[in-house]
Amino acid sequence: MTRAIILALTALGAALLGLTSAGLVAAEIPSASALTGNVTSQAEGAMEGVIVGAKKAGSTITTWVVSNAQGQYTFPRQRLEPGKYAISVRATGYELPNTSVDVTAQPAQLDLQLNKVTSASKLAMQLSNGELLMSVPGTREQKLTLAGCVNCHTLQRVLFSRFNADEMAQVVQRMSMHTNNSSPMHPWMRPVRNSVRPPAATPVSRYLSSINLSSADTFEFPLKPLPRPKGKATQVIYTTYDLPRPDASPHDEVFDAQGNVWYSDFNSQFIGKLDPETGKVVEYAVPQNRLGQIAQGGLQIDIDREGRIYYGNMSQMQIVRFDPKTAKMETFKPPIPESELGDGHLTMIDPAFQQVDGKLWANVAFATGEAGGTWHIDLATNTWTRVAYPPGSPAAQAYDVVADSKNNVYGMHMNNDKLWMTDGKTLKTVWYDFPTKGAGCRRGHIDSQDRLWCGVFNGNALAMFDPKTQKITEWKVPTAWTRPYDAQFDDKTYAWTAGMDNDVALRLNTQTGEFTEYLLPHETNVRHVEVQKSGSLSSLWLGDQHGGTIIRVEPLTP
Repeated sequence: MTRAIILALTALGAALLGLTSAGLVAAEIPSASALTGNVTSQAEGAMEGVIVGAKKAGSTITTWVVSNAQGQYTFPRQRLEPGKYAISVRATGYELPNTSVDVTAQPAQLDLQLNKVTSASKLAMQLSNGELLMSVPGTREQKLTLAGCVNCHTLQRVLFSRFNADEMAQVVQRMSMHTNNSSPMHPWMRPVRNSVRPPAATPVSRYLSSINLSSADTFEFPLKPLPRPKGKATQVIYTTYDLPRPDASPHDEVFDAQGNVWYSDFNSQFIGKLDPETGKVVEYAVPQNRLGQIAQGGLQIDIDREGRIYYGNMSQMQIVRFDPKTAKMETFKPPIPESELGDGHLTMIDPAFQQVDGKLWANVAFATGEAGGTWHIDLATNTWTRVAYPPGSPAAQAYDVVADSKNNVYGMHMNNDKLWMTDGKTLKTVWYDFPTKGAGCRRGHIDSQDRLWCGVFNGNALAMFDPKTQKITEWKVPTAWTRPYDAQFDDKTYAWTAGMDNDVALRLNTQTGEFTEYLLPHETNVRHVEVQKSGSLSSLWLGDQHGGTIIRVEPLTP
């Protein structure tokens, strides 16, 4: 027997011994890899931009990587410890049969063969809200009405419904009675007002019934999926953390000095703490201030320099302060009689610079707008001072309030094309015009240079206000219906944002103007971004408000 034949038989024997399941073969894999493989389909061959997830049995953590231009995916050794893993993918228009793999101390290979989706209904279920908005016919105004549905659920609930125009009118009226923090599991209602059921169709109900399945079994318009990621957008690792309650609804996140991630819950009376190293979650119940059929949950969560956690408790109309060191939880209420509260809610708070003067900022919103607005608050004395504006001033009902290092505050609203700043000492306000008219910022963050970064929600852009030049710069994002909700700068090179519709996180290179769009592993309703600035490259943390997960996005290349 020749040496060549012996070597060939030896290699074949090693391959057969490594065979443990279909597609899993021991091979020449870099030792730094725990699991690698090729993603292919009959329709395309090698597939770039497929997001591949691996979740260990019994774990709450899923790690995701993306296939490169050759269709290869690779999980680094340090990300997968030995164990049995369920494998899943995100690739619009394709499916992966149930697949699992045993990861050991030795590098392994698992090739994935995807099957093309042949049903339009299945394809529609895979599309993001943004892709559906791009697919349906209609004017921008009609689509903006439809886009309001994503506050509580995905657009599939609308498009797969079979209500005709008259029936849909009743649905629309009922939906308008739900609060903005409603969900299918928590359908919170606003206080009942005198209302009459619409007797017949309305323009909105006619539009919605024209794009659903009320008159046909298939959609009468072409579905328009976006291209899969490629190039730099595939060079990323995602980590998703499942939260313990099935109705968990994370809205905001903030880091403490120990590296824990604190999050607010939009639908329930909890704040939570996630340890990213272990995936362990501890939740703390928040006491109710208003009982009865009052929507529960909260919006912004933030931290002060002493490490205390602050929570805007929305319809409960209170600020919650929690000290992790003592486990003491306090609540503070605005000086507004209960009889006047109605469906008012306290949403945004900023305690980041209260050490300057002992005060923090908060936003209170009312349906009437009469008692709402921005408040300057001294929690030590529970003194609340509402910011007033001279007669004839521009509108200044803030959606978000953001403090700078001098504890002045910026106010913004997505339907107001002005940004305004209120001096923390004098409470006098000045206004600045956004370049894009008819659209303003929704939420934002201050950077180390006291510049404000924010998401121009309806203008599909990022914005930065520089107080030194008193100018606002905007960067248009590349994909329609991204609707950036929030933005934060990493104090080096990159600004980050994400929105409610396209399931993408965006990184802007502020030196070149280049955007990189990172498709998230699954449908994600994003209301807030939190940038982790440590390391050579910044990473992004997001709350999946509809899916009950916390997501980290880690780019691998500049």
